[in-house]
Amino acid sequence: MIGEHSSKQYDNELEAIRSKVLLMGGIVETQFTDAMTCFRIGDIEHADRVIAGDDAVNQLEVSLDDACSHLIVRRQPTANDLRTVMATIKVITDLERIGDEAAKIARMSKNLHSRGVVGVNHFEMVRTIASETSDMLHDALDSFARLDGKQALALIAHDVVIDHEFRSIMRNLITFMMEDPRTISSALDTLWVAKAIERIGDHAKNIAEYVIYVVEGKDIRHTKPAVVSTPGDE
Repeated sequence: MIGEHSSKQYDNELEAIRSKVLLMGGIVETQFTDAMTCFRIGDIEHADRVIAGDDAVNQLEVSLDDACSHLIVRRQPTANDLRTVMATIKVITDLERIGDEAAKIARMSKNLHSRGVVGVNHFEMVRTIASETSDMLHDALDSFARLDGKQALALIAHDVVIDHEFRSIMRNLITFMMEDPRTISSALDTLWVAKAIERIGDHAKNIAEYVIYVVEGKDIRHTKPAVVSTPGDE
């Protein structure tokens, strides 16, 4: 009976942590969406709110890390339970870094629009990769919420598409800068935004890898992903 009672307490504490992690995930999802809106329309006040909101994400990271540490000390989980806690700690770190990248996009948006520089159609350049990365982040959080290994594995493979799209954007922006030096400033801002989006995709992939680790007990980091066809490969 004591063991059952202790196990139930552990389950309740872990579920409370997971709920807060998903809350944190929802916040960074919104941050990313709002940051891209700032980049599209140049709303400086909106950008400031995204940047300021990063503090809340940082505080959540600290409090959740502390909660996980206390859970390990008090309950001393073993085997799959310990894997779950350790993976959750890593997910928290990746979510905080996604918040950092969203804040970076908001700062780049302010920089671009405050100067009134146009030069290239900056938002259209990143529209596709932003949409795909947003979907990838949502799916990563969904797979974490449901511990869905199949969904996690599918989106890990999709990261190849995000990387391909980033390289295409980079080539196009370099071409713009070579053909018209007046576009260099805006093109560079757009490139940093595209890189931030690509990094968000990387963090979403990391979250999916941690789901696989919990569900299957396999660490698939740094392994070759399944081949996914990308535009122009045919």
